Amino acid sequence: MERLFGLKKNETDVKTEIVAGFTTFLAMMYIIVVNPGIIKNAGLPFSGVLTATILVSAFSSIMMGIYAKNPIVLAPGMGLNAFFTYSVVLGMGIKWEVALGAVFWSGIIFILLSVFNIRTYIVRAIPKQIRYAVAAGIGLFISLIGFMNAKFIVANPATTISFGKMNIVTTIFITGLFVTSILVVKRIKGALILGVLITTILSIPVGRLFGDATQIIGSSTLVSWHGITSVPDFSLILKMDLVHSLGLSLWPVIFAFLFTDMFDSLSTFVGVAEAADLIDENGEPRNIKESLIVDAVSTTISGLFGTSSGTAYIESAAGIEEGGRSGLTAVVTGLLFLPFMFFSPLLSVIPSIATAPALVLVGVFMMKPIVNIHWTKLDDAIPAFLALILIPTTYSITLGIVWGFLSWTVIKIIIGKTNEITPMLLIIDVFAILALIV
Repeated sequence: MERLFGLKKNETDVKTEIVAGFTTFLAMMYIIVVNPGIIKNAGLPFSGVLTATILVSAFSSIMMGIYAKNPIVLAPGMGLNAFFTYSVVLGMGIKWEVALGAVFWSGIIFILLSVFNIRTYIVRAIPKQIRYAVAAGIGLFISLIGFMNAKFIVANPATTISFGKMNIVTTIFITGLFVTSILVVKRIKGALILGVLITTILSIPVGRLFGDATQIIGSSTLVSWHGITSVPDFSLILKMDLVHSLGLSLWPVIFAFLFTDMFDSLSTFVGVAEAADLIDENGEPRNIKESLIVDAVSTTISGLFGTSSGTAYIESAAGIEEGGRSGLTAVVTGLLFLPFMFFSPLLSVIPSIATAPALVLVGVFMMKPIVNIHWTKLDDAIPAFLALILIPTTYSITLGIVWGFLSWTVIKIIIGKTNEITPMLLIIDVFAILALIV
């Protein structure tokens, strides 16, 4: 174990890594049911996508832990699944088999870019000020997701978003947030896991002993029981259409998958690494080349198994905050996915409100790099601020980092600081503009 993961070198131990792995899993396990819930609208069977989601998440995370030795986990990406369903299949009228083929080919291109180290050069081209901003912006994004899952923040046609209202659901969320915060402040091991379990227990009486959550979350109870076991559905494996997905009309789709996944994963690697100090001697994210290869393989097998592109997950920060520093964290998380091929109904016991306090607090943890931004140097501060604020407000990590890049380049060129712009950053800017147009 020591030789494989270097626990002493990373100043951690098996117990800490296991707790971190459990924490990360609890923070991101929603993907097991949320991803198929979105992609089924493209005509794919829910059970088949659920199995594909588990296989991609488990295999990719285990590979990340063993090969790249990083505590970062992967799964089919949120946003990418919506693009797959609503833009490609439903919007463009492309068959889902062909769309899966496009996912596969984008993964192959990913692998080539990663093996030849091109993606590593891309990471190094990202200005450090933008890296710090992306880390903090991801933190705000995670917290926003937590608040929205708890219905503490809701959509409002007059103000875009607003405070929901005080009701039984938000009361439980606030209680869970305070309890989890106290556990974190007192540095109790497994604080986030305990917070999730306590909030789940507090949620059980809703719809049973008091209140009715129907008007708030769409069902009468927060905690619902749907049985114990289910049979895996492997019907989507190798169902992609590799021939028609290479047609000229599909290249913009492949490019969109490639670009979106690339910047989602790059920004996640950079953001999590900066926030958790997972930096190598050159100041770059640790084992970045190996991590990017794993991310590329994750996208490729997503097309093979029957789901949208796999990518690195910002929820990895939850386990890292619990002390996860080695690849063992990712391996534990990956292994925890596998039983739910047979016991997926058990996940319905933990409502999204139970993980919401943990997500909010992860946002707090990820704000640390913000102090490194040169706020008094406005040519650095403005691009950094745009990246930071646009990630949560556009609900897109990609858009935040894209506008951070573009504003950095434009400002630096106009004021004559071209020495702060690398050739690779200019290439990135070109692809960023093309992606915005597409």
